[in-house]
Amino acid sequence: MTACERLLNHPAVQIETKKKLKSRCRLLDPIDLLHRIREQQTALAELACRENSIIHGRDSLDQFIKQLGTMWKYGEVRPTHRTPPKKKRYWRTRKDPFETVWQDVLLWLQESPESTAKDLFVRLQNENPGSFQDGQLRTLQRRVRNWRQIMARNLIFANSDVIQETESGPIGIAKRPDFQ
Repeated sequence: MTACERLLNHPAVQIETKKKLKSRCRLLDPIDLLHRIREQQTALAELACRENSIIHGRDSLDQFIKQLGTMWKYGEVRPTHRTPPKKKRYWRTRKDPFETVWQDVLLWLQESPESTAKDLFVRLQNENPGSFQDGQLRTLQRRVRNWRQIMARNLIFANSDVIQETESGPIGIAKRPDFQ
């Protein structure tokens, strides 16, 4: 039950007040109200970002209504609640803990490619006691995953121009004229 309906049903509210309330309720459109709220949120978000010279994202009510059915798929639609996208980092924040033993890990992977990163990590811990903490397992898993991606590319694109792994990691597939 809405607040308006509760007021209309309440015995303490006078009949004249109920009539005014009914006429006012007929004029209210919740979709239009939501649209105006979102416009104001957009304006506030742009003011906060100091982009108040040009106001973007002002849609007509018809456009807004058309988008209502799909807005939920895109996450938070209120501009004041959106977080700006973070720039992707290309540098390492820590020294690679597996730099000194990576060649050994590669040999083990080539001997038995079905080995899991966890098995390799346990083997590293046994051969180098005290050198690797349990929290470094995820780093090794990422390195092994990248190695497997490169090996898969080499298998799939054996006859094409594949760029090999560099010191910073896998690059990808070079463009060939016949790949369009």
